[in-house]
Amino acid sequence: MSIITVKNSKTYNVHIETGLFKCCGDLIKKACGGEKILIVSDDNVYPIYGKVLTDILEKAGYKVCSFVIEHGEKSKNITNLAGILSYLAQNEFTRSDCLCTLGGGVVGDLGALAAGMFNRGIKLAAIPTSLLAMVDSSVGGKTAIDLPEGKNLAGMFYQPDIVICDPAMLRTLPYEFMKDGFAEVIKYGVIKSESLFKKLNDVDLKTFADEKEKAEDIISECVAIKRDVVGEDEFDNGLRQILNFGHTIAHCIELLSNYEIPHGTAVSIGMVSITKASAQKDICPESCYADLLKLTEKHGMATLLPFEKSEIFNAALHDKKRKGNSITLVLPLGIGECELRKIPVEEITEYIGE
Repeated sequence: MSIITVKNSKTYNVHIETGLFKCCGDLIKKACGGEKILIVSDDNVYPIYGKVLTDILEKAGYKVCSFVIEHGEKSKNITNLAGILSYLAQNEFTRSDCLCTLGGGVVGDLGALAAGMFNRGIKLAAIPTSLLAMVDSSVGGKTAIDLPEGKNLAGMFYQPDIVICDPAMLRTLPYEFMKDGFAEVIKYGVIKSESLFKKLNDVDLKTFADEKEKAEDIISECVAIKRDVVGEDEFDNGLRQILNFGHTIAHCIELLSNYEIPHGTAVSIGMVSITKASAQKDICPESCYADLLKLTEKHGMATLLPFEKSEIFNAALHDKKRKGNSITLVLPLGIGECELRKIPVEEITEYIGE
């Protein structure tokens, strides 16, 4: 088992091991305590793992409740947030009790925000079931819901008490969702690790979950990179913003598509787009763009902008990273290295490569 300790305002462990899900009850009980636990999941994941997790948690001594939402980004809304909070109150949860997210990024963001808000904070366990959630959204404490005006505009920082990653759970993940998460894996390679980036050329996403050592190694390396970054900047005031590589454009694409385009697909497009523009502006070598394009295309990921630059620009005006008349972009200097650059909002289109 790989155990990665994250030290922020709350110190917690991320456990990574194939088959770990089957024995997660005692780990959660030790980290979170409490008498009651609410499983927050969605209608894709809960039918597969919900009953099993309920049995596991009951054996660990919990009284288990469940709250299941419709899958997809559109469920990350204020109505579902209010529904979870009311459910916790109606079932007399206290500050010593626990909420457990079981699912991908949408479930993780929504459930963690509810945990942070209810009674000003209850214990939180995260069991990410998607590659995207395992390597990225389950670690670092960012929680949020979307507003009609933009993605992740209402949220808070709330760290979990434990994260349990079992790569075997990826076996039930559709191929398109694996590609979705792999965009975030590639992101870590571009911003921080050339060696990780090179490893990704040898990955077969169709067999990734069955390659125990490779899956655990790659997931662990991504989590370790994020651990190091958020350890220096928990509240996203500086260094942590490098984790947004490709995300300014990506969030615009998601919003403009009414969230029909998945997050990872949008991130893939966003990374390629801003890297192409960076190469054209001599911020990074042409080889950086060529290598990124080759890797994304190798894994069948989207790379072409689905909207006009003017549409991306207008959507970016609502991005949460905007501060006044400027916005901070993450620009690649080469594979494994990037920089933050604050630019006037009117210059955004110069950094959107078509």
